[in-house]
Amino acid sequence: MSRCHGRALRGIVMSSLFEFRIHLITMNQTVESRRLAAANANTEPWRRFGPYLSERQWGTVREDYSPHGNAWGYLPHDHARSRAYRWGEDGIAGISDDQQRLCLSLAMWNGKDPILKERIFGLTNGEGNHGEDAKELYYYLDATPTHSYLKMLYKYPQREFPYARLVEENGRRKGDSGQPEFELLDTGIFDDDRYFDVFVEYAKAEPEEILMRVTVHNRGPEAATIHLLPQLWFRNTWSWKPDAKKPQLSLGKSGAVSAKHAELGDYTLFCDGKPELLFCENETNARRLHGQRDAQGFFKDGFDEYVVHGNQAAVNSKRTGTKAGALYKLTIPASGSTSVRLRLGKSTSAKPFADFDGIFATRLREADEFYAELQADNADADARNVQRQAFAGMIWSKQFFYYDVGEWIKGDPGQFPPPSERKHGRNHEWQHLNNADIISMPDKWEYPWYAAWDLAFHCISLALVDSEFAKSQLTLLTREWYMHPNGQLPAYEWAFGDVNPPVHAWATWRVFQMDRKQRRDSNPNDPGDLAFLERVFHKLMLNFTWWVNRKDAQGRNIFQGGFLGLDNIGVFDRSAPLPTGGFINQADGTSWMAMYSLNLMRIALELAKHNKVYEDIATSAQRPKHAA
Repeated sequence: MSRCHGRALRGIVMSSLFEFRIHLITMNQTVESRRLAAANANTEPWRRFGPYLSERQWGTVREDYSPHGNAWGYLPHDHARSRAYRWGEDGIAGISDDQQRLCLSLAMWNGKDPILKERIFGLTNGEGNHGEDAKELYYYLDATPTHSYLKMLYKYPQREFPYARLVEENGRRKGDSGQPEFELLDTGIFDDDRYFDVFVEYAKAEPEEILMRVTVHNRGPEAATIHLLPQLWFRNTWSWKPDAKKPQLSLGKSGAVSAKHAELGDYTLFCDGKPELLFCENETNARRLHGQRDAQGFFKDGFDEYVVHGNQAAVNSKRTGTKAGALYKLTIPASGSTSVRLRLGKSTSAKPFADFDGIFATRLREADEFYAELQADNADADARNVQRQAFAGMIWSKQFFYYDVGEWIKGDPGQFPPPSERKHGRNHEWQHLNNADIISMPDKWEYPWYAAWDLAFHCISLALVDSEFAKSQLTLLTREWYMHPNGQLPAYEWAFGDVNPPVHAWATWRVFQMDRKQRRDSNPNDPGDLAFLERVFHKLMLNFTWWVNRKDAQGRNIFQGGFLGLDNIGVFDRSAPLPTGGFINQADGTSWMAMYSLNLMRIALELAKHNKVYEDIATSAQRPKHAA
């Protein structure tokens, strides 16, 4: 999985948009459409839970507290299982609530790996032959916009996962740029079909009533054993603030896991069958990471210690904590399969699995109906399948992104203060930025952070299935806690002050048009969401002014700097000062700004139809020439 992969999916969706005649959904025509309408009206919280868990929280800027910004080195993959994260969580096929307080994902062990498989493994930027790269095989297969049905596939080898070999061989190839990346398939670990296909599905009985089904297929020629460990845990919000209330997971009277959170409320996790229920804390193992031998507790890596290394003292025998797991040990015959079922919600039903299979069948049928309506004018079955899976990739790539730059620079009470270099280091000019939202990611492993222009492209595709979410994303980036007071849009967490091509106006105009077309299916006279268009337009004018004042150094409407044209692929960093002094006039930057002007004019003309005030703004883009 990579950024290129994400852009390929974007291209598939965009080609579907332009090469096929898309039949947009008539409001309230399908069950999923009615769910969307209820979510948009805030009458039913269908978006409360979703695939908001990152696939990599380690190695991110948010978790980096090093003096010189070495994010990859400060929190590597080897530390991830033992260190409590400050700003988010990660997991395989994971979901969470929209503030990522309660998380659910899958861990597993094949009986041979040196560690529990809890998160996607990959190489850091310095280890990869061509930069950072996830070295796993996993696929998003299906999704609806309200997350009423979700499905993904993870391919898990039955042999020992080749962590060291992937690092060593890619390191050996780094010196030769012509060498291809050494991938998981190249190791031969899937030879003879000795692997498990692990399908993870979610279905919602109600907005906050979630069914989880894990189906494991043994593709190998012999029976094989796998340990499945669905995990439920709270994001650690209590270690950083002295007055924070600590939530609790415990074994309930019914044999289920009881979850209590002061803000989120009470939930219950029911586990079908008779798994072994394990409990520990989502807290840092100071013994392992910091050499504090006298540190006491049941730490974040307790399940790894228990399952893989047989350390029974690593889990809490009193069955309470902030992280819980249901351990299933399954021996699956050759070419056979086995499923496990779990149910998370507010219900305390005595028979939580009585309607389980029926709900799954219903949600899958409703998903089929939703996409059948969306793709009604597309006769090519293969193209429909490709597009539907592309939409799944877009929906699964939502993530809860939490980053308060001011607090990150200042540090937390009771913790070691951040290094003094941070006050003048990365993002120090963006201390107003405070993000805690669900945002579309370029890729939740390789790029688990939003990028301004990637997000704009995402919204065009997302508008086809969920125009309200697309509009909210475009609005979000222009809010006061995102946009810089000088008018600049935040680029990405590695350098918010960098410059992405200005495509926000184009995306805003296109999403407005697509949303209006959908609205007019039920009301032909609907003018479209003018409030959205006007709201974003005013902020875009500020951003346009920033470009004119900051990137047009000589006042000749020739623009410089930033990741333009070929994005960040170039022979040198065009955002940095040239070693010989001076600056570069860029045709691509100037072209982007011409496009920006045209799209602002289009928006202003549309708004002028309803409010004459915007006529002045529209005509300012094309001043009349006066006779001599």
